[in-house]
Formats: sequence, C-alpha cells, structure tokens
Amino acid sequence: MTAFRSLAAALLLALQFSTMPPALAAWDLATLMDDLARHKGGRVRFVEKKYIALLDQPLVSSGEMTYTAPDRLEKRTLQPKPELLLLDRDTLTLERGKQKFVLRLADQPEAQVFVDSIRGTLSGNRAALERSYALHLSGTRERWSLSLLPSDQRIAALVSRITVGGTRNQVDSIEYLQADGDRAVMSITPIEPR
Repeated sequence: MTAFRSLAAALLLALQFSTMPPALAAWDLATLMDDLARHKGGRVRFVEKKYIALLDQPLVSSGEMTYTAPDRLEKRTLQPKPELLLLDRDTLTLERGKQKFVLRLADQPEAQVFVDSIRGTLSGNRAALERSYALHLSGTRERWSLSLLPSDQRIAALVSRITVGGTRNQVDSIEYLQADGDRAVMSITPIEPR
C-alpha cells in the first residue's frame, strides 16, 4: 500500500509539471539569456547609490539610460551634476561639464571585460559573459538574480561580484561589489512609452 501511495504521489507530481507552461518548467540560464536577447532596448530611469567606506552616507545620483541592442548604452546623469556616459560599440565616452574623455575599449582590457558584463547581460550574450565570469542564476522567471563572479584575476582584483536582478526580460537592479568592499547599487525603472 505504501508503494502504491508513493507511486500515486509521483504520478501526481509528474502530471503537475507536465501541465505547467513550458517556460515555467524549463526556467534556466539559457531561457533567461533568450528572454534578454529578445528585448531590443528602451529608456529607463535610474537611481544609483555608491557606498564608500570613507563616507558616512552613500553618494546618490539619478538620471536616465537608453539601451539600443546590441551595443549602445547611454547613461545620462541628471542629479547631482550632469554627466553623460556613452558606450557605442568599442568606444566609451564620458562628458562632465566642459571635459570630454574618449576611451577605446580595445586599449583597456579591464574596461572591456567590465563593459562586457553590462552589454552581455542586456543583450543575452551568454558566451560573452562566460569568457570572463562564472554565472549563477537563482529565482524564477518572474523574479530572478544573476551573479557574475570574475574568473579573470585582473578583474577579480577590482570587482568581487556583479549581481543583476530582474523580472522576465527586464533588468531592474545592478549591484557591483568591489574588491575593496565598496559597492554600488543601481535601481532601474522603465519609462513608459508615450
């Protein structure tokens, strides 16, 4: 009788999984990357808090970001001071006031790997991420968290972990834990199309 109950319970469990929508039954890293790859971009608002050991309060900045798949990201900080960070293919441009800095990523391998963590996640490019990071996914399609742990010692000397959180194909948080213990947390909210 006990064997029959175990078999019946196993069959009920199997029946429950067989009637689940395929997306729920097959949630994994490949599914997340496919979901992210289908998202072609958009505009978001961000609030970034930087926690620095030498400061009593976090440094807070806010503004808007625009992503156009697969390789253009514009971060426009509005508060506390205007700043523009533009990543366009292999060029990173930073404008603050009258100053402008241009960096070719090919000339800075550490910057390239860091940029790949952002761009690789947003574009769902698993291969780009796995070149420099070990990936660990937790959660469900409705609320997931992806941890990127540097596998390159040069990057690990700068960043201990990057954690990206989201819902379905939308990234809504990014946390950078630096090797020195400082960290930055960015909250992201989509801007509804008008």
